[in-house]
Amino acid sequence: MRFSQLGVILGCTAVVFGLIAPLRAEAANYQVKSGVTSVYHDLSYLSSIGLQLTGTNNTVEPINSDFIVGFDIDPTTNFTFSDTGSFTPLSGTIKHTGTVTFNNQTTIGNFAISFDSTRAINNASGLYLKDTYSLNTILFDLSAPENVTLNGNNLTLNKVNLLFSPEFAKIIGNSSLAGNLAGVARIDAKVVPANAVPEPTSTLAFLTAGVGLLVVKVRKQM
Repeated sequence: MRFSQLGVILGCTAVVFGLIAPLRAEAANYQVKSGVTSVYHDLSYLSSIGLQLTGTNNTVEPINSDFIVGFDIDPTTNFTFSDTGSFTPLSGTIKHTGTVTFNNQTTIGNFAISFDSTRAINNASGLYLKDTYSLNTILFDLSAPENVTLNGNNLTLNKVNLLFSPEFAKIIGNSSLAGNLAGVARIDAKVVPANAVPEPTSTLAFLTAGVGLLVVKVRKQM
């Protein structure tokens, strides 16, 4: 095979993969992979409305002593966001492990943080926290974080207010609680570019087949 023919093959291969690489380099979308969500509640206030924190299970240490309890972000989480302009939720859910028990009888947890633009009312951002352990309902609407930091693969959402959801307020038996401050959260997550996922097998097969046909064509011309 002449060097010129080899150059054609390598050059075409580089062009094919070059069409994909720029997309990865220019990506502004990210996916949450792991981390900890730390939560603070005013326990005396919760007690005054009939919620006594009486236990926790499978929780972790919060990020610092400003918080009461921490919840691991589950590896199956699939929450994506954009950093274009500001922190912008796109799709998916931040899944957590760990539960808390109130009044020795009601256990909630394995919390999921998701986004619904229709819930962006008053001080709520559209982000919300849902119990997936027992009540299977939205507990808190979340305010926009006061501080957002994205440094490499480290994302921090700090000073996120937890606001009683209308659904949870109804369960408690006090609808007037809806929108009231119930606590503060901080999310410390590891993230990766949202498109840093292996190419689908079909795509790789297509590229391989294309290069193979090119090799056959050049060989016939030898």
